[in-house]
Amino acid sequence: MTITIGFEGSANKLGIGIMKDGEVLSNRRATYVSLPGEGFLPKDTARHHQARILDLVQHALEDANIKGTDVDAVCYTKGPGIAAPLVSVAVVARTLAQLWNKPIIGVNHCIGHILL
Repeated sequence: MTITIGFEGSANKLGIGIMKDGEVLSNRRATYVSLPGEGFLPKDTARHHQARILDLVQHALEDANIKGTDVDAVCYTKGPGIAAPLVSVAVVARTLAQLWNKPIIGVNHCIGHILL
């Protein structure tokens, strides 16, 4: 039995997913939406992710009915993507992996899409 938590934040979409042996236990998301015609700036997108990521993690764990220490591995989008939001999400993933004493796996964004 393997439980993984995954963090995606390569652009304006932030996502936290939890899987157990291939079954999706949680799939929480938040999308940064800019004003029409403005696009999204890296710093604004990063701030959006930073403001929401901990709540998303908490809700994802609640959805899955697990604690962080129940997780077997932490995965995160390593790139490619927009640097500011990528780094914001990676910092949280790395911190939780250390707090929970779990291995961390960086996933190539493009390969992640191919595998799905």
